[in-house]
Amino acid sequence: MTKKESFLLNRAKSVGYAFKGAWYLLKTESSIKVQFVIAVLITIAGFYFNISKTEWLFQIVFIGLVMSIEGVNTAVEYIADYIHPEHDLAIGRIKDIAAGAVFIASIAAVIGAIVIYFPKVF
Repeated sequence: MTKKESFLLNRAKSVGYAFKGAWYLLKTESSIKVQFVIAVLITIAGFYFNISKTEWLFQIVFIGLVMSIEGVNTAVEYIADYIHPEHDLAIGRIKDIAAGAVFIASIAAVIGAIVIYFPKVF
């Protein structure tokens, strides 16, 4: 009988795997690199324009939403390519749908940024 790992040790390992995955995304995926740079610039803009606590919350949610869905999109692409490496219409549709989810989140984030920053800039 093997000894079961403690809950805390198991959670710590899970956080380590999640960090490893996030770091891998940032190192290897150009789209997440662009989104990360935009997130940094928008964060700087938030400090510069002294946005409200509510605006910060929306901004953080939008950044997290776009970047996390981009991670899911990347995972879907990796799985699809692993399962069916050669070109396939159904796999292409799956990948397009995953990319579409990132697009929808990005549009929402852009609209959110316009709502927050347009009145401050103009």
